[in-house]
Amino acid sequence: MDVVAMFPLGSVLFPYTPLVLRVFEPRYLTMMGRLLDLEDAEFGVVLIERGFEAGGGDERASIGTMARILQIEAGAADLYVVAVGGERIAVDRWREDDPHPVAEVSTIAPLVWDDALAPLHREAEQVVRRVATLASVLDEGRWDPGTALSDDPVESTWQLAAIAPLGEYDRFRLLKSTSLGGLLRAIVDLCLEEELVLIARAADARDADDGNL
Repeated sequence: MDVVAMFPLGSVLFPYTPLVLRVFEPRYLTMMGRLLDLEDAEFGVVLIERGFEAGGGDERASIGTMARILQIEAGAADLYVVAVGGERIAVDRWREDDPHPVAEVSTIAPLVWDDALAPLHREAEQVVRRVATLASVLDEGRWDPGTALSDDPVESTWQLAAIAPLGEYDRFRLLKSTSLGGLLRAIVDLCLEEELVLIARAADARDADDGNL
């Protein structure tokens, strides 16, 4: 069990995916300053399930991801932080803020690749890129559908989870996966459900445009 600095966010961070933050709240500026004194600058990220990050008082998820700092740039009154997701963590206990959130965490075992998953991995990539393209057309995508993936199948599976145009609670469901096969299957199923929603939304938009002619 480790004690780590924590940064609750309104979004899920997956392993092997980038995180860009604008840090302006004093307690998190203090946190970043402390982390830069460490040889390995890392902090934990968990999803805010209810409430708001600014000012505290939020309800936080019990599973998150470690973020390793790659770069920090100072602004006039803020910091721009670039980090990358690492291992998943379980929050065992929250401590008193110091002044930023701090928690006792334990590492979640990494997911394991099996070559038998290769067909499902290919299917997941095809579905994710197709649905992400549709979301992009509707200006609802957060990632470029053509984003390159890692050659490592475990890393690329988490990257597919990030590219998938899903809501944060669905993304949190993916983060909790206990097997790589289960993660891939969930990515496909959730994206196919989202595809139906996006197709209906696109049809509504076309009907609205036709009505304005």
